[in-house]
Amino acid sequence: MNIPENLKYTKDHEWVSIDGETATVGITHFAQSELGDIVYVEIETLGEKLEREAVFGTVEAVKTVSDLFMPISGTVESLNEDLESNPELVNSQPYTNGWMIKIKISNPEEINELLDSSGYKKLINHD
Repeated sequence: MNIPENLKYTKDHEWVSIDGETATVGITHFAQSELGDIVYVEIETLGEKLEREAVFGTVEAVKTVSDLFMPISGTVESLNEDLESNPELVNSQPYTNGWMIKIKISNPEEINELLDSSGYKKLINHD
């Protein structure tokens, strides 16, 4: 299971990469493997300021639809438009080209509440 050490994680299986005031968000390798083949990613929150744990979109797999949750509070500044025509990038490259949104962070202290890679490993090994 691929769990990069440089990222932060949520209990809802989102990953977060922090770069200054911007956070890039996607779903983890574990999440995409549990969902199966991703067929559609819907994000209609571009430009919206959302609180942590608010739903920012949905991901649709062959068998299920799952909500996507904000890992930290902020404004959705951009979304990965490549996912419109290639949603399978979430499966094949969840930590790189399969990213979903970029957030302008509004409460940096929330970053400290995210899991590190070892905390996330413990979470998925107990699911």
